[in-house]
Amino acid sequence: MSTDVRIAVPAPATCSVRAAPPSACAVEVRGLHHRYADGTAALRGLDCHIGAGESVAVVGANGAGKSTFLLHLDGLLQPTAGEVQVGDLPLRRDTLVQVQRRVGYVFQDPDDQLFMPTVEEDVAFGPLNLGLSPQAARQRVHEVLVRVGAAHLAARAPWRLSGGEKRVVAIAGVLAMAPQVLVLDEPSAGLDPASRRRLMALLRKLPQTRIVATHDLDLALEVCERVLVMHEGRIEADGAPEEIFRDAALLQRCHLEPPLAWQG
Repeated sequence: MSTDVRIAVPAPATCSVRAAPPSACAVEVRGLHHRYADGTAALRGLDCHIGAGESVAVVGANGAGKSTFLLHLDGLLQPTAGEVQVGDLPLRRDTLVQVQRRVGYVFQDPDDQLFMPTVEEDVAFGPLNLGLSPQAARQRVHEVLVRVGAAHLAARAPWRLSGGEKRVVAIAGVLAMAPQVLVLDEPSAGLDPASRRRLMALLRKLPQTRIVATHDLDLALEVCERVLVMHEGRIEADGAPEEIFRDAALLQRCHLEPPLAWQG
């Protein structure tokens, strides 16, 4: 682990996010750098502001820094330099637990999150560790599983689920922690078309701030109101999906292609 990074608390007026008032900044990142132990510079001065309730896609070619960026939002990685703030809370060693209660992280591989004997126990694991009583945890688990359309899976063993079912249960486990910000890394990877459609419908209706790293530009187009394009550890462009995906020069420079829906 690196040493603590000093994180300044910006005034609310510094948060200038499209379609979000200055006082409703969910995530602010300023001058974020990250260098791995082997010397690889994964982030090179990344800046962004994300408003409360926004649905934001983070896109880019392999190696652009998407996953590294997302891991900083939950404190799973510490920056080499720079500042991260979630709501009014600066991310530091002494605030890490508080930040992780605000930010729910859904890993690319749901098997990294599912480890209990049943779905119900898996989704209850987080609430119980937050201090909820068994009765309150059971109630929350039921509500969350109903919300994501997985109540019928409660008694199933996670290892017996399909890929799409595992993904939804992993999201349910994070939602059961009642986060303010939901971070998802490649949520549609490996899903069949029907499971992918159900996932997109779920993501569209969630009230949390959603930050989605994805290679699936069609998902970004349908689910997100804003797109951040990453290239070589920086944000190369920030705008509405229709603007970003119609910029042929930008896509070529960042080794991306238009959404499949636009390719004839």
